[in-house]
This record gives sequence, C-alpha cells and structure tokens, in this order.
Amino acid sequence: MTMKSKSNKDLIEDIEYGLDLRYISKKEQESEAVSLLEARLERIKNLSKDQIIRAKLMQLKLQMEAYVKEPMYDDQNHFSDFLKVYVDTIYSSRSKFAQDINITPIRLSQVINNHRDPKEEFIMKLMIHSEKVYKNVCDFQKRTWYQVYFHEKVCDTMANQEKWRGRLEKEVKLSEALV
Repeated sequence: MTMKSKSNKDLIEDIEYGLDLRYISKKEQESEAVSLLEARLERIKNLSKDQIIRAKLMQLKLQMEAYVKEPMYDDQNHFSDFLKVYVDTIYSSRSKFAQDINITPIRLSQVINNHRDPKEEFIMKLMIHSEKVYKNVCDFQKRTWYQVYFHEKVCDTMANQEKWRGRLEKEVKLSEALV
C-alpha cells in the first residue's frame, strides 16, 4: 500500500481534529473522527460537575489571555462576554454572584448587558473573587480582568475611529511646527 503525500493544510487539519495520519481515504478519516468524537462524549459523560467547572474555568482563562495578546479591532463586548461565562460557570444564579461581591443584581445585569461600564471597585472585587476561585484550579493572574477591560476599550476606540476622528481632528491644531 502506498501513501499519497499530503499538503500542509491537510496535515494541519488532521492534527487539529486528532486524526490518525495513517488513513488515506476521506471515508476512513471521517469514520475515525466519528469514533474519536464518540469517545470524547463518553468521557465527558463521566466527568463530575467539579471537573467540568474546572475545565470551563481553565478554558476561560486561556481565552482571556489570548484575547489580551491579540489586537482585535472590533466592537464586541469581550469583557462582558467573559464575565457572563465566569459567573454562569460558577453560579446557578447571577444574583448569588452579585451578593457574593456585594453589588446589586441590577448593577451586575447592567454590566453584563453592556448598559453600564464596570466601576473600578467592581473590577477589583472581581479580581479578588477570581483569585479565590482559581486558587485550586490553575494560575490566574490578578491583572487579567483589568487587561481584558482596557484592551477592549483600546480596541473599541481603534475600531470606531470613523465615528470620532473627523470631529475631533477639527479641534486639534499644531501651533508650532516640529522638525
């Protein structure tokens, strides 16, 4: 049996889906992918609630760290999206989280739904809460919530220059020429 040469794209796709590179036909690969998915689902069924929460928290941490490393110039609300996942992973109701960090459920709802920016005190409480939650999960940097929040603000400002730049540019002058 001779193996045909695969392109880099095909190899990357195989690695991405965890497929055995010995298979030549697409049918064999699809069959292997189905088997792998079934095995993963079976393993997930046997995980405890705590294991699932730990995995979700680790995934959230990695997503947040990846977000602050990349210049994503969009106007999505990453801070509130990450906050939703964080709260919904740990708590059965958002009001319990609000109670635990001593804010009103209304204030939490306003931050999560982007009706209000979080106050500095809110982010500080979130930082302390996260330290306690992640203590037995994995290493979580204290500054992560701040980094996500301010990274979003910078990216949002850059993504929306067409909305503010023209108006403000008219107000900015250079009275002395620089060489």
